[in-house]
Amino acid sequence: GSFRCTLQTKRSLFVHPQSVLGGLSSVRFKSSCPMNISHLDHLVLTVRDLNRTTHFYSKVLGMEVITFKGDRKALSFREQKLNLHQAGKEFEPKAKTPTPGSADLCLITKTPLTTVAAHLESNKNVRTGAVGPIRSLYFRDPDHNLIEISNYQQKDKAN
Repeated sequence: GSFRCTLQTKRSLFVHPQSVLGGLSSVRFKSSCPMNISHLDHLVLTVRDLNRTTHFYSKVLGMEVITFKGDRKALSFREQKLNLHQAGKEFEPKAKTPTPGSADLCLITKTPLTTVAAHLESNKNVRTGAVGPIRSLYFRDPDHNLIEISNYQQKDKAN
C-alpha cells in the first residue's frame, strides 16, 4: 500500500516570525504527520552532459565533484549533494519523467552577492525564502536548470 501524510481539516494556523516582509506575512500550516524532516541529503539532477555539468558546478559554484558506486557522479557542498543522472541512462529508482532543465534550485551563500554578481554577471532580486526575506541572483546551468544564489537579509533591528 501507500503511506500518506495529509493536513488535517482542523489545522493550527501560525505565522513564522521570520517570514514577515513589508507588513505582509507568510502563512504556514502545522501538519499532523508524525515525521519531522530535518534536512535535505541529496537531490537528483538529470543532465544531458555529465562533463559539462560537473565542470560548471565545480568551476562556477565551487562544488566538489565526487565519484561513487563505480562511475556515478555527484556534486558535494557542505553536508548535501546533487546526484547526477545522465538523460537516457538514469539509475533506478528515478523520477517518473526525468528531464534535463526542469529543476529550480535556491542555494544560500554567505559570500556577499555583489561578489557573486561580479562572478556571474547576473541581476539581483528580493524574494521570500523559507525563513524570511532573501536577496537573490538567478542564472542557468548547462541544462537550463534555474539556479538561484541567495543571502538571507538582516532583520531591521529597530523592529
